[in-house]
Amino acid sequence: MRLNRGQRDTRRSHIKVVAPRLTKDTETGSVHIRHRVDMKTGMYRGKQVIDVAARDEKLAKRAARKAAERGEEESSS
Repeated sequence: MRLNRGQRDTRRSHIKVVAPRLTKDTETGSVHIRHRVDMKTGMYRGKQVIDVAARDEKLAKRAARKAAERGEEESSS
């Protein structure tokens, strides 16, 4: 059966966009999504879980390799 506007809108009243829950780190002051690793520092719940320097180096190597595959010259950024 077809629903009238009131029943349809009542059902849709719970469908909405919710802003992400953000937390400010007490040590560094950076903002990140709750219950996720802070990708700027690599910290989660006061412990270092990601080596940020190694990750950045790995991404730089990958970008250089991809640029070489495309035949582009290396650009220093």
